[in-house]
Amino acid sequence: MTVITVIKVTENGWWAEVIFLGQLSHPNLVKLIGYCCQDDHRVLIYEYMPRGSVENNLFSRVLLPLPWSTRMKIALGAAKGLAFLHEADKPVIYRDFKTSNILLDLDYNAKLSDFGLAKDGPEGDKSHVSTRIMGTYGYAAPEYIMTGHLSPRSDVYSFGVVLLELLTGRKSLDKSRPAREQNLTDWALPLLKEKKKLLNIVDPRLQGDFPIKAFHKAAMLAYHCLNRNPKARPLMRDIVDSLDPLQLSHPLPIEKTIVTVSTEVPNQHQFNVKTVTEFGAPL
Repeated sequence: MTVITVIKVTENGWWAEVIFLGQLSHPNLVKLIGYCCQDDHRVLIYEYMPRGSVENNLFSRVLLPLPWSTRMKIALGAAKGLAFLHEADKPVIYRDFKTSNILLDLDYNAKLSDFGLAKDGPEGDKSHVSTRIMGTYGYAAPEYIMTGHLSPRSDVYSFGVVLLELLTGRKSLDKSRPAREQNLTDWALPLLKEKKKLLNIVDPRLQGDFPIKAFHKAAMLAYHCLNRNPKARPLMRDIVDSLDPLQLSHPLPIEKTIVTVSTEVPNQHQFNVKTVTEFGAPL
């Protein structure tokens, strides 16, 4: 039996989804199975993504905290999706990259969804396209907000915000925090500049269970993505190359091998080996 997700959208967003997802196919983009248009109703039918959005998983008070390996897996998958869009025969700027638009399958593979604001990228020797300012505050690049100039590097900035969310466990905007900490990038950027202060931003729910060197590299990558000068930001293909070495090789869920030793038989050791699979969020 095939399980699908049905989403209602506006007419403009509906057409954008049909056009972009009808032309593009990649493991890190959701599959558009079908669509329907009747009177004023517009419906899109996606493949089913059982774990929902990164936003729901990362900030949930009910689900187990996402472990380091899963966060880096999500970051790499999302980066591959953006890199594919930017390097397509006809480049696409996603324009609304955020945790709520990244969906997860059972194995925590990340797939980009909601292409309602996607825009054809610049062609030839043009560096940007000029467009009406749209997107989500807290994720949008500063030069795009100020000028309306949209480029693939605008997506890179948004990726930096999402990577920062994965590292800190904080939302891009959080009005419940003290005034100086409500905007994630404003709070974190000064700390990212100093290596000695980097660990002050780590998500406490990781409980110290992460490789420090890998955390430093991921934090520096976020810092470069958030550069206010768009030309100084890395390309998505370079971001993919930077994230790939940070991946852990074990599959999800994790299987642990437990060895028990018995010395009841003189001069012999009896070994009992069993495999335990951890369900839910992997450790």
